Amino acid sequence: MPADSTPAPASEASTDAKAAPKVQIPRVLTVMEFGELLEIPPVDVIKELMKNGVMASINQSIDFDTASIVAHDLGYEPEEAVGELDEIVEAQEKGLVIEEEEGADLKPRPPIVTILGHVDHGKTSLLDAIRKTNVIESEAGGITQHIGAYQVVVKDHPITFLDTPGHAAFTAMRARGARITDIAVLVVAADDGIMPQTHEAIDHARAAGVPIVVAISKIDLPDANLDRVKGQLAEQGLNIEEYGGDVICVAVSGKTGEGTEELLENILVAAEVLELKANPDREAIGTVIEAGMDRTKGGPTATVLVQTGTLNISDTVVVGETWGRIKAMFDEDGKRLKSVGPGEPAAILGLQGVPQAGDVMRVVANDKTARKIVVQLQREKEAAAMHTQPRVTLDTLFGEISAGKMKELNLILKTDVQGSIEPIRQSLEVLSNEEVNVKVIHSDTGAVNESDANLAIASSGIIIAFGTGTEPGAERLIKQAKVDLRHYNIIYNITEDVENALKGMLEPRYKDVVTGRAEVREVFMVRRHPEVAGSYISDGVVTRGDQARVLRDGEEIIDSKVATLRRFQEDAREVQTGFECGIVLENFTEFQQGDVIEFYHRERDN
Repeated sequence: MPADSTPAPASEASTDAKAAPKVQIPRVLTVMEFGELLEIPPVDVIKELMKNGVMASINQSIDFDTASIVAHDLGYEPEEAVGELDEIVEAQEKGLVIEEEEGADLKPRPPIVTILGHVDHGKTSLLDAIRKTNVIESEAGGITQHIGAYQVVVKDHPITFLDTPGHAAFTAMRARGARITDIAVLVVAADDGIMPQTHEAIDHARAAGVPIVVAISKIDLPDANLDRVKGQLAEQGLNIEEYGGDVICVAVSGKTGEGTEELLENILVAAEVLELKANPDREAIGTVIEAGMDRTKGGPTATVLVQTGTLNISDTVVVGETWGRIKAMFDEDGKRLKSVGPGEPAAILGLQGVPQAGDVMRVVANDKTARKIVVQLQREKEAAAMHTQPRVTLDTLFGEISAGKMKELNLILKTDVQGSIEPIRQSLEVLSNEEVNVKVIHSDTGAVNESDANLAIASSGIIIAFGTGTEPGAERLIKQAKVDLRHYNIIYNITEDVENALKGMLEPRYKDVVTGRAEVREVFMVRRHPEVAGSYISDGVVTRGDQARVLRDGEEIIDSKVATLRRFQEDAREVQTGFECGIVLENFTEFQQGDVIEFYHRERDN
């Protein structure tokens, strides 16, 4: 054996293995700071990052995971340096409330109640009757325009109400991490009954995992039919106490005030069962309900709901990615407050910037600490954006199940017609097994909308679209949040894909990438057929030969291909956003004014 191939003694090998110097790396730092930490030029760090597929400038932030890979490649043994602020930053970033209270410190707190229901079913009128004020007259058109927080006292017990413009705002806040509702009051008009938005509100409340109390409103109207509404509630799986179920149901009138006291008493009963408690004797943690810039009050204002602890004047707070010192606090009537306890809302002044609804508010030691937290939050956001992790998809489902990370697969189902919902729902839910429960948490007809997207984000769900399209706003949300959206035209393919995903046998799939949209404004007759669509390109670009879907009232009419594209009688290869053109599709001659043409191409979904 050659001399240079003789293995080193065990002791020498062991010594070499331990030779790598250790380096303490923070949760997040800039490329320049990382270079200084390793005592190497930042340009060398940038080169190593590029080798690992990460493009970052000298002042850009990177997280510990990225930095540790580079450090290891450069011969270091990386260790995470946990600072005193890291726990707070992580909680602030994820929208969490850290539970630090001992049992003896906990005291009862007011229940937080959200009002949900169909538009114009009397949500604000009911709250108006409860508060015995005239809120509705100040609302544009009698429809709530923002999220408000109000508190009433019933038999010495306070109740906090969140008056939302609907389930969409309620779920949008949930999608951002806010968990603020204890009880949902579902308002159903006695003359209308269950409407589409009522159905959605029920699904969104269930997805949030909060108990539902039903308020049948407008009972003073001559065509009110309580029995019909109660029957419809049963069809939705809300079995009221009168029919042997456990759902509280109260008949109310926002106009006369009838039933409001009974409703409030029943809310207190539901809250008593929940045993809601918090520790008022600690630094406050809460959630932003609404925020904006108020010039009359001197800058940014935010309505916050304190969830634990007590918020006081002069407290320094971090709110989302901004901070400030509390200069003043007001209740819903404009009365100044000195302190705000758990379960109580207040409008606060003193923030440096305008936060977002759903942001966490947290009291910190001083201004210096607040500034450090905000800087670190901004850095971590920048670092996270470099490699955002995708949500659970059918492709990653088996791995999540195998790792024990997923016990329930939430699905949002949208179909072209009502008759398709039940067979698809049944065929999907029967796929449940011992390891994972397949659950359709919301189903409806029509195009996938922003409400569906927010529900998927909030519940970590997957959207199944059968024979229907996607609204542009929803598409942007889905792309931004990396939600798994799947389009199908054959029921069997849906169940086959989900079943194979559960078994880890799903084949690689191709996805439709939408490249443009056009609005049909005129239809030109050729040989007595409306063959040419005089169209305006509202988004993206259309190219001759593109695949194209014609959508009418959100439903897909045909999936075809662009055969001809013309501009001013001339053939065109492509047409950009903001221009008009004539479009002819293969094997389709039934255009109508108002149709939407969606252009796309297929590519492998990695």
